[in-house]
Amino acid sequence: MQATLDGSCTPSECSYFLGRVHDELHGLDAAMKADPKGPGHFPEPIAKLDAELGGDRSFKNLKEHQTLLIGTRDKINTWMQGHPDDYR
Repeated sequence: MQATLDGSCTPSECSYFLGRVHDELHGLDAAMKADPKGPGHFPEPIAKLDAELGGDRSFKNLKEHQTLLIGTRDKINTWMQGHPDDYR
């Protein structure tokens, strides 16, 4: 997920970038839920994202929800910065 922080949605890379952010968030979500501290230890911002996306991972839908997608990434990144022992 850290690798996407400097990325952007340029015309030639937007589909790849948004898809990668989506995939990274879901990989991290799975790891968070499997953490020995329990799923309640971590916030659940991805549930809101998934509800908005409605299971549609198409570029058109990701682009439509780009602000929420990037905001979710940034929210989780901020949380992770305050909990470095949880993601190393």
